[in-house]
Amino acid sequence: MSREKLIEMALNNKKHSDAGTMEYVDNILEIPAANYYDADIWQKEVDLIFKRTPLVLGVSKEIPNPGDYKSIDALGVPVLITRDSDGNLNAYLNACRHRGAALVENGIGNKKRFGCPYHGWTYGEDGSLIGIASPEDFGSIDKACKSLVRLPVLEKAGIIWVILTPDSKVDMEKFLFGYDELLGMFNLSDWHVFSTRVLKGPNWKVAYDGYLDLYHLPVLHSETFGKDISNQANPYEWGPHQRVSSPFMFIPSTEGEDIIPDYDKINEWPLDDLMGGVWTIFPNVSIASFMGGGRAVLLSQLMPGDNPDESYTTQYYLMENKPNKQQEEEANKQFDFLEYVVRDEDYTTGIRLQKGLKTGMIDNVMFGKNEGAGQTFHGWVDKIINTSDEDLPNLYKE
Repeated sequence: MSREKLIEMALNNKKHSDAGTMEYVDNILEIPAANYYDADIWQKEVDLIFKRTPLVLGVSKEIPNPGDYKSIDALGVPVLITRDSDGNLNAYLNACRHRGAALVENGIGNKKRFGCPYHGWTYGEDGSLIGIASPEDFGSIDKACKSLVRLPVLEKAGIIWVILTPDSKVDMEKFLFGYDELLGMFNLSDWHVFSTRVLKGPNWKVAYDGYLDLYHLPVLHSETFGKDISNQANPYEWGPHQRVSSPFMFIPSTEGEDIIPDYDKINEWPLDDLMGGVWTIFPNVSIASFMGGGRAVLLSQLMPGDNPDESYTTQYYLMENKPNKQQEEEANKQFDFLEYVVRDEDYTTGIRLQKGLKTGMIDNVMFGKNEGAGQTFHGWVDKIINTSDEDLPNLYKE
């Protein structure tokens, strides 16, 4: 069914392309400019969205083997993701139950036991406490009650989600609204992690707005790649998750000339021709396809920074196949270009616009009828913030 859905979207794009139209929403939306810089609003977003919503914290290929682990700080929460001997993922608070010391430094490695570097307490791959240093001196405790704090984790479509609230009642699969079936068409579980980079950016919503916005492409990116690109976009929704694609379909070519696809043979199109556009995973990821050293995607993992004015984006350059030496050079060139575009065009512009908004002289910002994806995004931000812990799981019922 997923391929049929991709074909359905491609044919809908063609319909609009032939008519010179796009998908519109009913009205222009205005939201308070303070939503981008007010500290209280930002703190609510961190606490009520990022700490209650499933977050993409990695890709499966980072830790593919039994014993592999990834340690990462997410909004001040140290997280340890492990793959056990059965190949299943587990997620824990990266903190010893004795005094809270981190078991491992941030990064990727392989081990089946985790020893605390402070006092030597040891934990198994299932998070259980299996060893206490000098137990005869420490005293008697029930080890079964002192396992690592477990966090909800889900692995789908080659992507890893974690909720930063241990006792969350959110059903992570329902949160995806079936979107993972389409993401699975990328087949990222088999892709090569070529490289990652971290960029500092503007307020997280400014950055996310840009993921959903094709309206700016021929203007902001006129000197890099956007000069001849349409500013129209068709959004498709699965709950808070969206795909944004241009109605004017073409297939990028490594030969330098774009190819107009043959819609009469759409059932024969390869998947990469059907997977174009930008795929966003609420609240912190975008995925876009590229050709650089072979078929590739840029997966951008977005996190709020330490205040409303900043965010940090980890860019993953993922490749369908492990590159040879020549392909490595091409991939590095493409990744350098993408880093430049995001850092020096998108994020630099976002940081500047924040200065204008923070003056307080602009009451509201606008999203036009042609910016339905942005309207949907901000609608979900408000909806989640205004939903209690008890009612949150009900938001994600299909």
